[in-house]
Order: sequence, then C-alpha cells, then structure tokens
Amino acid sequence: MQFHHHGYVSTQPRVKPAAGIGLDRPDELPDTMDVMIVGSGPAGMTTAATLSSYPDVHTRLVERREGRLVLGQADGIQARSVETFDYFGFADEITNEAYWLTEMNFWNPDEENPENIVRTSRTLDDPTGISEFKHLIVNQARVLDYFAEFAERSPSRLTPDYGYEFVSQTVDNDHEYPIEVTLKVTAGPQEGETRTVRTKYLVGSEGAHSPVRKSIGRTPIGDKSDHAWGVMDVLVETDFPDIRTKCAIQSNDGGSILLIPREGGYLVRFYVDLGNVDPNDGGQVRKTPLEEIIRRANNILAPYTVEVKDVAWWSVYEVGHRVTDKFDDVDDGQEDEKNPRIFVTGDACHTHSAKAGQGMNVSIQDGFNLGWKIGQVVSGYSDPSLLHTYSGERQEVAQNLIDFDKKWSSLMAAKPEDLPSKNYVAEFYQKTFEFPAGFMTEYKPSSLTTETTHQDLAKGYEIGKRFKSAKVSRVSDTNPLHLGHLHEADGRWRIYVFGDDKAPTDAANKANAFGEWLGTNANSPVIKYTREGEDLNSVFDAKLIYQQPKEDIELLETPAIFRPTVGPLQLTDLNNVFGVLTDDNIYKTFEISSEGAVVVVRPDGYISTVQPLDATDAIAEFFDGVFTPQN
Repeated sequence: MQFHHHGYVSTQPRVKPAAGIGLDRPDELPDTMDVMIVGSGPAGMTTAATLSSYPDVHTRLVERREGRLVLGQADGIQARSVETFDYFGFADEITNEAYWLTEMNFWNPDEENPENIVRTSRTLDDPTGISEFKHLIVNQARVLDYFAEFAERSPSRLTPDYGYEFVSQTVDNDHEYPIEVTLKVTAGPQEGETRTVRTKYLVGSEGAHSPVRKSIGRTPIGDKSDHAWGVMDVLVETDFPDIRTKCAIQSNDGGSILLIPREGGYLVRFYVDLGNVDPNDGGQVRKTPLEEIIRRANNILAPYTVEVKDVAWWSVYEVGHRVTDKFDDVDDGQEDEKNPRIFVTGDACHTHSAKAGQGMNVSIQDGFNLGWKIGQVVSGYSDPSLLHTYSGERQEVAQNLIDFDKKWSSLMAAKPEDLPSKNYVAEFYQKTFEFPAGFMTEYKPSSLTTETTHQDLAKGYEIGKRFKSAKVSRVSDTNPLHLGHLHEADGRWRIYVFGDDKAPTDAANKANAFGEWLGTNANSPVIKYTREGEDLNSVFDAKLIYQQPKEDIELLETPAIFRPTVGPLQLTDLNNVFGVLTDDNIYKTFEISSEGAVVVVRPDGYISTVQPLDATDAIAEFFDGVFTPQN
C-alpha cells in the first residue's frame, strides 16, 4: 500500500481521502444522479465498487431489501475472482476466512458391490499452478460486504440505498438526465409510496427476473433442463471420510451428489440429484420437501450415512441455460445511430446451473467490465460509444459459460453406465480446469483490444486475456513482490514497460527512450489525457521492469515518468522501477523478448495491446481511439 502522500495518516489507510461527490454526498436518494444501479448482488455491487473510485461520478445503488444480504446462495470463488479481489484490496482478508479448495475427489459405484460407492480418484484443483491465488468457498454475503466496504472507503463514499424497488423507466434524450425511473419504497416510514428520480445511466443487476431487462425488451434465449437438484447448506455428523473435501459422487442407481465444504470448518453444501422432471410437472418438483432431499443423499452415499443437525439454507431448482439477446438497450445494427444508456449484468443476462461454480464469478467480471467504462465516459475521458464494448465483450463470455455448463451439468447428472469410462468425469474436470478457474476469457479485437501483430514480444501476456502476475524486485526498497498485485481498482490504465537487453544506464536503452517519450512528448497519452492540475499518474500508472537485477539499476537515473510527484505535497513516488529476480525471472516466465515490450492493461486487468519499445505512434494511436482530448 502507498499512503501519506496527502499528509500523515495514523488511521485506517484503506480509507481514501474524500473527493468529488464524496465531499458532500447526499445521505438520502437525490432526485438526479449520473448512474443508478438496481440490485446489490455480485454484479451490482462490483459495478458500484468500481464506480466508487470515480469521485466525479454520482453513483447510487438501490436495493429492495431493507439491509445487507444475510445469506447468499452462491459460494464458489474462482482464482480469477480472487485476483480481482486483490485489485480491490481484500484478497488476503477473504482468503483467511474462506474454505480453500485444493483437491477434488471422485466417487463411483464399487465394481464388486455396486450398491456402495468407493473413491476412484483424487485430482488437484489447479494442477499447473495457473494462479498464485487460491480457489475459495465463502458465503456470497461476505463477498458483498467486502465490496461495500471498499465503496464506502472510496473517494466518493458510496453506500447502498436500501428499501427501493425498480418499477419502470422511460427515456427522454432531450433531458440532461435522460432516464426517468419510478421506484417503490419497500421499507421505512414511506413504505408503499412511489418515488420518481432521473439518471444518465441505468444498470439492471437484480437477478434472473430482472424488471430492468424486461423494461428494455430484452429476452433470455435458451432452454430449461428436465433435471432437478436439491441444494442444502447443513451442519452434519457423518462417517463419510471426504466430508471436508470437494467431491463428485455418482451412485449406481440413486443419482449423484456434488459435495462442497463451506467456510468455518463445519458447514457443507450438498447438491443432490432429484432426477429427471416431467415437462408437464408445472413446478411441482420445487415443492420437494427437505426430508426427501436428505433421504436421497443418504441413498447415494451408501454405505455411508449423514445425519443433518442443522440447516442454514436449502432450495430446489431446475437447471436452466439462457443468455439474453443483448446486454444493453441498443438493437443490433443501430450501434452507429445511438449509444447505450441502459445495461443488464449478472443473472439478469445469463443463467445456468451452479455446478461449475461460475455464477458469482462471471457476474463480478460483468460489473468490473461495465463499471470502469461508465466511469471513464461520465468522467469525460471517453466518448459514450465506448459503452458498446460492454455487450460486445461480455455476451460472448456468457455464451461460452453456457456451453461449458451444459456439458459439465450433464456429466454430473449422467448414470455411470452412460459414461465412456468410470473416470470420465474426473478426466474432464482436469482437462477443462482453466475455464472454470476464470482464465479462458479472451476479448476479441476492438477499440480496446488490438490485433496480435507483436504478440511474440511477450508470448505469456496474451492480448485480450488477463494480466498475469510474477515476482519482480522493486529497486527502491529491494523487496521481491508480485507485479500484478500492485494493480488497484482505481480506474487507471497500466503501462508496463519491459526493458531491452541494454544496460539500464546505456544511452541506447530503448526502455529509457520510451519512458522519456511517455513523460514529455505532446503525443504521449500521459501528456494528452492527464488534465491540468492533476498528478501525472492520475490516469496512467506506468511501471518499468528492466531485464537486469536491481543491483544494476540506478533509480534516480531512470526516466522521470517512473518517478512522478503526487498528492498536494508533490512527493516523489519511487516505487515504479523494478529489476528481475535471478531465481524467478519474469522475462523467462512469460517469454518476454530480449528486445523488450510495452504491455498496456485496461483498468479491469485485461491486456489491450503488446507493442515494441519504439512503437510510440502505435501506442498514441491506440489511446487516441479510446480517449477524448482533455486539455
């Protein structure tokens, strides 16, 4: 962490100095605002937390509940989400209270006694070490608490407005705040009354039955499976030996169980197979009593038994796979005529089973993707046309999720005799682990993502995919640390400059030449798009990583852009120059060329482009396509 640049801090350093709307934020919901988010689930809360770092953007989050979520249904936190939590500053805290999922065991019918199950294989959850972060299980409510805490500590001091339910909206583009929203008060002295407010942008994050989605005429497309599952979070006594390890359990004739241990050491979740459902069932399966779910669980687990001591939560659901036809209010083919103002995120635009543990994770990335884009547009840094990229990017991700989940959920429901081999499910899990871990997202070329012309300069930093971290040695204090862990959810773009093989003090060093251009040239994005009076690192966070070890680097001889003066006291930030570690070289880890490279990373952690160190025109052209003139 870096603080004190606004003066000495002796209190909680994660509380940022108030700025913009945060200096005098209205306690009560005002009549006008820049952004209204409806729904405080993972997608809505992430969007709000992201926007909270934009102090000039007045964001309000309305929620029909009268307070925080107490018990959430989602619980699986994939490694990519924990990387994202690190951007928001709470990865360590939530990891400490979560269940760590490191292995998954598979149980199948005993070949000699098929009425009983036996353990047939054990698999590592992350066999290749794709991330330094863990796969976690933790209550959704706690995830929302952490995002809410980040938002409240942000410069804009954002807090949810509880007790409001979305009713309807109309758009008048001639108005400064074009969207008129009607809300119903659901708590407090005015309960039952309606309230009309206006906003520039509206985000629907209120679940699968989203009224905001319905108000813009968007339709979920897909199908409902004919298979039902009972799910319960329970405290149990059992002789089943793997009760504290994630398990996929397939019985001979009783169906299957997906068993997921929960945080706290005692709680466990069971997804219990309830079998096929008659298409004419009319929802009767959802009335299956808890006792029947427990009975079926014991039948599947034979010869083991489970005694349920307490039930925290339970439900019955039918698997559905749907993706909304578009994630904003602009129809296909009209993108050149109008820009979007209304968006849907999370379950409002994609629904699927819980088996792959993706619902909350994909929703978090929806919110992060949309939040920084709205923030950049409302703050005046980008043209509103940037907002088309939200639906363009996230709809494909949602469809890929549905395709994967159909395969995985069908395998979980399959009878052993219908599978190619008894270990087929385990083998599929190992082969495809990178997708559910959240690392297969790859954004296609657009205004935010270039072609892969120079990908060979940094093969490990794939354009369109998330920026991966590795350790480097910070020159200023000699500390070895993860480069990616310095990325904050603060709305800034990252420009990572990887040096060539020339000595850091060599006049021919291209990284130094690029740094001089970046910090002084009128065509540099830092010079063009940093507003007068703002710190030189307020929009762009530039870091320099030399190929040499720290001992060969003279910090005060590096380009000034990597030593910006910041804050009201204009103190020099000396923490942006790095050398390699001899036993853990980032250049080797990510196949970075000896010629060096510039890696540009968006505010949400995805790589926009990889360019040569002398490609200043290409760098300028890229940012000219994203930003609007500032000075």
